[in-house]
Amino acid sequence: MDTKIERKKRIKPKHIIFWGLIVVLLTIIGKNFFVVTSSKTQVHTKDITISYVKQGAFSDYITINSVVKPITTVYLDAYESGRVVSKYIEEGSMVKQGDIIVKLENRELYERILVSENNLAIKQNNLRETKINFESQRVLSQKDLIEAKYRVIKANRTFEQNASLYKDELISRETYLQSKEERDLATKRYEVFKFKTQQDSLLSVTGIKELDNDLIRMKKTLAMVYERIEHLNVKATIDGQLGMLDAEVGQSIAQGQPIGQIHDLTSFKVQASIDEHYIDRVTRNIVGVLERDGDTYTLEVKKIYPEVRDGQFKIDLVFEDKLPNTIRAGQSYFIRLELGTPTSATFIDKGSFFNDTGGQWIYVVDASGNFATKRSIKIGRQNPQYFEVIEGLRKGEQVITSSYKYLEDSKTLILN
Repeated sequence: MDTKIERKKRIKPKHIIFWGLIVVLLTIIGKNFFVVTSSKTQVHTKDITISYVKQGAFSDYITINSVVKPITTVYLDAYESGRVVSKYIEEGSMVKQGDIIVKLENRELYERILVSENNLAIKQNNLRETKINFESQRVLSQKDLIEAKYRVIKANRTFEQNASLYKDELISRETYLQSKEERDLATKRYEVFKFKTQQDSLLSVTGIKELDNDLIRMKKTLAMVYERIEHLNVKATIDGQLGMLDAEVGQSIAQGQPIGQIHDLTSFKVQASIDEHYIDRVTRNIVGVLERDGDTYTLEVKKIYPEVRDGQFKIDLVFEDKLPNTIRAGQSYFIRLELGTPTSATFIDKGSFFNDTGGQWIYVVDASGNFATKRSIKIGRQNPQYFEVIEGLRKGEQVITSSYKYLEDSKTLILN
């Protein structure tokens, strides 16, 4: 009996083409779906900040927080080492120049004074004895000189008499020659005594002069030691307010150790810390403005500290004319520091978008107001209110200046 054989179903070419078209179509639809969903984001206008691009005078300034400080602070150092025995004035008190603040004690210095005084007394006694000896020697030398001169006169007189007698042949030649020799000897002795007296006098005068100079030097040395004793009294060097005082009774203080400060309150300065980003733009003599209690005060940068710590550097400003009536050390002021003169520029409001884009791009709202797209821009200067826009925006355009943190880096924002 014959068996019926069924023909197997085969995929026909038209089926391959049909399913191929379906796959391509689905791929295109899926691709468009994912592109649309990834490049466009729905945003509610109430959740963002939209600002206009402006053009006008751009003020180049920054607002800095500053602290009022005394115009001058003088540091107190210990001229001499010692132990604190008395503390007469406390921190915060007003002082006058010359007021004793702290008294020190130095036993070694006291012993040095005793030694110096003893040496001075010895020198004075030596000088006194030398002068007495010199005077006694001078008297004896004068006596010997007078006696020598007397013997010369006597010998001359004898020689003259013998010469007359020898001429008349009344005495022998030997007697005549002896009188002559005695005269010559007396004359030479007189000359020797005279020279010796002069030399002794010169030596004594020189010795006394040297002793006098030694005595003067020792007196100066003793005066300096007394001055060091006076330096054990730490005194105020100017009128002002005593600030920090690091000295307590019984504490040992080393020579040259800083122990306190005196603030000169005749005037004030203002010190501020500024971000290192502005270090090249802040220079001496630029102006700052302080508005307080309805008045405006002008300040000038007088000192720029070269050190940068924790990303900031310090400056000192002084008031150009008047001071606030209620100014006190330690007060905080907000000062508007002018970095340059106002110039014409295009600018936008400051916003958090800068933290997300670094100022390299921004969302620009279309004229229809229905969507916003990315646009590259270039930011220039900034102040507490605005960013200067150098490239990429025109006056009158609208931009989104709020944070882009939750916008998923979309190319287009659909605004609702």
